[in-house]
Amino acid sequence: MPITKVQKKEIFEKVKDILGKAKSTVFVNFHGLPVADSSKMRQTLRADGVSYMVAKKTITKKVLEGTNIEGNIPELEGELAIAYGDDLIAPARGVFDFQKKFDGKLSILGGIFEGKYMSKEEMTSIASIPSLKGLRGQFVNLINSPLQGLVIALDAIAEKKQ
Repeated sequence: MPITKVQKKEIFEKVKDILGKAKSTVFVNFHGLPVADSSKMRQTLRADGVSYMVAKKTITKKVLEGTNIEGNIPELEGELAIAYGDDLIAPARGVFDFQKKFDGKLSILGGIFEGKYMSKEEMTSIASIPSLKGLRGQFVNLINSPLQGLVIALDAIAEKKQ
């Protein structure tokens, strides 16, 4: 059943609102992804504070053309969905994790990050940034490593003197 003009206007306003408020947005091609897998992905993304919406390409392109975002609009091919959230990295990371699970059925097309259009490659590199917990763990390990070496050296000196 075709979408009415009223429904198209509602979708247009919703997409416009999403793109205006979200700190980070990822455009996703979900061609061939079964509904069950899509539902699992939505639940997992929602738990991470990421929302996921299927949108028509023509409506999304009209919204994007009406914005003042820097750069070039990424190529939106296939079936389009938008993953968005208030965390800068969570939408890209969430979609990227599922992209690895559902090989070939889900792919990042590009996105909007800090007010700029990003290509597929740029969004993939953003997705590979470790989480805040991971970065903290790396920092603690970095600080701990020299101290641990010093303790081992002092212990060896103490054993040698005994």
